Amino acid sequence: MGLRPETRRQKAVKALWVGLWLFYLSAPVTDLVSGGHSLGARLLGGLGLAAFVASYLLLVFRTARQTEVRRVLVSVAALSLTATVLSLSLGREWLVLFVFVSVSSGAALPGEISRFTVPGVTALLALTAFAVPDGDEYLAGLLIPALMGGFAMVGIRAMIRTTMELREARATVAQLAANEERLRMARDLHDLLGHSLSLITLKSELAGRMLPGQPDAAAQQVADIERVSRQALVDVREAVSGYRRPTLPGELAGARTALTAAGVLADLPAEPVEGLPEEVESALAWALREAVTNVVRHSGAQRCTVRVELLQTLAGKVVELSVADDGGGGGAPPVPGNGLTGLTERLEAVGGTLSAGPAGKKGFRLLARVPLGSGS
Repeated sequence: MGLRPETRRQKAVKALWVGLWLFYLSAPVTDLVSGGHSLGARLLGGLGLAAFVASYLLLVFRTARQTEVRRVLVSVAALSLTATVLSLSLGREWLVLFVFVSVSSGAALPGEISRFTVPGVTALLALTAFAVPDGDEYLAGLLIPALMGGFAMVGIRAMIRTTMELREARATVAQLAANEERLRMARDLHDLLGHSLSLITLKSELAGRMLPGQPDAAAQQVADIERVSRQALVDVREAVSGYRRPTLPGELAGARTALTAAGVLADLPAEPVEGLPEEVESALAWALREAVTNVVRHSGAQRCTVRVELLQTLAGKVVELSVADDGGGGGAPPVPGNGLTGLTERLEAVGGTLSAGPAGKKGFRLLARVPLGSGS
């Protein structure tokens, strides 16, 4: 409410939501059909009601930017005038139109303005009710819906705006975190390669000066350059491997985000098992990433449960990762693809095992187990 729908689904949902409330216009429609009015009054009342409904729908399907507030105020004033004229002309059954005016003003106008327009429309409703024959009998049943309905729309609009601002803030924080990570990587690579490259440059200059008269000394400098270069290459590979190594906390956070974005209810542990060897944690993190990716892409599941547990067996301690969903994975066992084959190789490298298959008639389960040894 208060936001312009952008997709077809949003338009359909909003149209259905708005259309449900039009049911309360049954009183004016019934009055038109069986209220004893003349043909002319019925025609004019029908045209007025159609114009009112069209203006109301246009108002609640739009968002009031700062440059449009004046236009929206004019629309609310026109709705109020229409409701007043129809109520005074056709009777008390038409007083319900003021509830729609109040709701539309709360939905389409900013809070600093609608907090005045909603009570104003409610006051106009009360004045019109006293001017309409027997209108005060309907007043008690319309005052609260007009007042509370309008302010409810004000609250919903504010909540939506707050949610949008929160999403924008989260995106900003994520961008800042990514920038900070880039700066850290640049700083680490500078510290890692700065000394080695400086040394290579210095020894290259020395070798160039020694070449004409001291070939043996120049050869020694070239050998040193080769040694320093190889060590720098090893350092870079270790650094890159460290950056690429996934961790269980990071993968659990990523899994929650991916599952939520896919509309899957995520049941994940609050805290992963701590103190695992880097190789074991990395293998389990890869398994978790692959399993969650399969759930999001292929399962069609509504719920995914992830468990990471430290178990004590007769052979020693074992860490176990279980990823189960309630999707369409039941039935025949899966044919191992590149993903499962790669995970099996990673787990076997640390002494672990991988099993994957249907979990009953419906659902799929991946189970990875890695022994930690008696000393872990």
